[in-house]
Amino acid sequence: MSQLILFNKPFQVLSQFTDRESSTEPRPTLADFLELPGYRPAGRLDFDSEGLLVLTDDGAMQQQIAHPKHVQWKVYWVQVEGDIDQAACERLAQGVKLNDGLTRPARAKPLAPPDLWPRNPPVRSRKTIPDSWLELAISEGRNRQVRRMTAAVGFPTLRLIRVAVGPWQLRALQPGDHCRVTLPNSRVDPSTHHPS
Repeated sequence: MSQLILFNKPFQVLSQFTDRESSTEPRPTLADFLELPGYRPAGRLDFDSEGLLVLTDDGAMQQQIAHPKHVQWKVYWVQVEGDIDQAACERLAQGVKLNDGLTRPARAKPLAPPDLWPRNPPVRSRKTIPDSWLELAISEGRNRQVRRMTAAVGFPTLRLIRVAVGPWQLRALQPGDHCRVTLPNSRVDPSTHHPS
């Protein structure tokens, strides 16, 4: 049986256990929150994004979760600048042309502001420009893809929280918290795990 760790990665924490790239003060890493010898993230989450990171000590399972050919849907709650509408969500869902090509079809819908932990530092606010939320599910993992997609349809991302990877969900985990999940077998069938 394989074991996974579900971790709520806080804002401005690297999704790795060491910071090899910093030339100045080291940035916070997973090692500041987790003591898990042998575990590695299955996929990445940007330094300035928050939410669900899946870790495993099984190399085959790591590949199954993270490799693009296995098509694990990832669901994000995205706070954007501006009042996003159904038309923009439909454009996101159809696929958006980015500088590295057209994105795969996605699932997008407006979202009521979720009840979340405060971010430190808080998201900047402008009295003259509203903000809004959407839920966006994608089945690929290009560099900073969600941010580039929302910007391409005219709604820059202010805050980005991943709430699901395949069948695994963030649920009530608070920033810096984790839980263990035991899988009955080592195979994940991504075709059965689609966001609603």
